[in-house]
Amino acid sequence: MDLNLYNHRRQLYGRCCCVAIDTLLLRRGLCLCLGLCGCLGLTVQAQSVEKVVQPLDYRAYLELVNQQNLGYAAEKLNVTVAEAQLKAARVFNDPAISVEYADNDDRKMQMGQSLAIEVSKNFSIGTRSANINLARSEKELNEALLTDYFHSLRQQATLAYLEAIKQAELFRVKEDAYANMRQLAAGDSVKHRLGKITKVDALQSKLEAEMSHNDLMQAQTELHNAYTSLASMTGTFSRDTLYTPTGTLQQPKRIFEVGQLLETALANRADLAAALKTVEVARRALVVTRRERYTDFDVAVGYNINTEVRNEIAPAPKFNGLTVGVAIPLKFSNLNRGALHAAEVQTKQAEINYQQAEVEVQSSVMQSLRRYLSLSEQVNRYNNGLLADAQAVVDGKNYAYDRGQTSLLEVLHARQTYDDLRTTYIETLYEQVASLVELERNAGIWDITVE
Repeated sequence: MDLNLYNHRRQLYGRCCCVAIDTLLLRRGLCLCLGLCGCLGLTVQAQSVEKVVQPLDYRAYLELVNQQNLGYAAEKLNVTVAEAQLKAARVFNDPAISVEYADNDDRKMQMGQSLAIEVSKNFSIGTRSANINLARSEKELNEALLTDYFHSLRQQATLAYLEAIKQAELFRVKEDAYANMRQLAAGDSVKHRLGKITKVDALQSKLEAEMSHNDLMQAQTELHNAYTSLASMTGTFSRDTLYTPTGTLQQPKRIFEVGQLLETALANRADLAAALKTVEVARRALVVTRRERYTDFDVAVGYNINTEVRNEIAPAPKFNGLTVGVAIPLKFSNLNRGALHAAEVQTKQAEINYQQAEVEVQSSVMQSLRRYLSLSEQVNRYNNGLLADAQAVVDGKNYAYDRGQTSLLEVLHARQTYDDLRTTYIETLYEQVASLVELERNAGIWDITVE
């Protein structure tokens, strides 16, 4: 009886010792894990350049782009130049004045002296008005091109803003993946010390955590580069400040009517308006070329002053004279119709380009609409259970792995599938919003909001 009691107490003591040892090893493993996490967290922070983060909402961002973008500011000068050229086209031809003095050997022969003053001016019929109309059309063309440039800039700026949001979302995915792998590696380290898993599995978890850490650092670099692109769009640069976007990639699904989209695109597209203005400019240039072939003429008015001629053979009193003359050139150059033919061909070319632009506008609207509808359907499939199912698989694999019912590779595969699915979902969301931006740009409308 005493021997049995002794053996029973010995077994209880052994179990208590095992529990104590397991608890001690678990605490040491957790402490080691926390220390490793802290070190790795500091590493991520040390590898990034210290920046002052400044949130910037979408409307304020577009306002900064409109006011401070350097490329847009340079394009505005084209309109200023065109206005100056229009003002210069209104100038009339300058008159010319000539003064002529003649001494007919008055000292020896006493033939007298003379002074002639003449004012002349060239007249070109219709050329000035044609140049004014051409300069006005060129000014309007530059205004249309500036509008088109702003629309393209607004699209690029919006895509850069959405890209920054996408990179922020991808960074969160990498951050979650690293945190999960770090937790798994810490748990496997404890399990290895307890003899529940092999050393190879513990090393595999550790390697996966380190690889996730590298992916996180790469994602952080891409995120900061995307933030820097926002500053570039606003025409500013600061080594210690980063603009960070606000809002998400989620957008309510839009419904468009094809016929209305095509009509709006043909009526509102700035590049199509610029193509139409190019046709007008070509026609105005053709008119200028024709007017330049008109015969111009010079009108001159002169006044002559002649002194007395005291020569004994041919004396003459002093007298003044008035002269009026017209000079008309002989336009043999009009026999060469090369300039006129070139202007006519350029006009025809501009008209064909405009027709092609109309076709391309309608095609781009249809292509961007199909792309938007396809991506919207893909986003719906993600929202209808794909992500939730992948998360459920990960949770189930983790539960089974903790109880030794599945292998580490299956857990890693489930986690990788879930992370890849989240990444693809974010990229699909971005592509959907980007396709909406492209569609509205092609259709000549704009009501994009990012909230």
